Amino acid sequence: MKEKKAIPLRIAPELYEDLKAWAEQDLRSVNGQIESILRSAVETRKGQRAKADKENRRDTA
Repeated sequence: MKEKKAIPLRIAPELYEDLKAWAEQDLRSVNGQIESILRSAVETRKGQRAKADKENRRDTA
């Protein structure tokens, strides 16, 4: 198993409770839920940047 980076995280108690409820619905730990949300956001961002880069190359050609 790959080693994971441990980081401290401070969030509002209300946000934690919302994440906890969401994690329970998805049968995950809060940590697992946060990691899943972040992974999804990063993949979305990569896709948006790739699309923008492709459009920029087309515009300058």
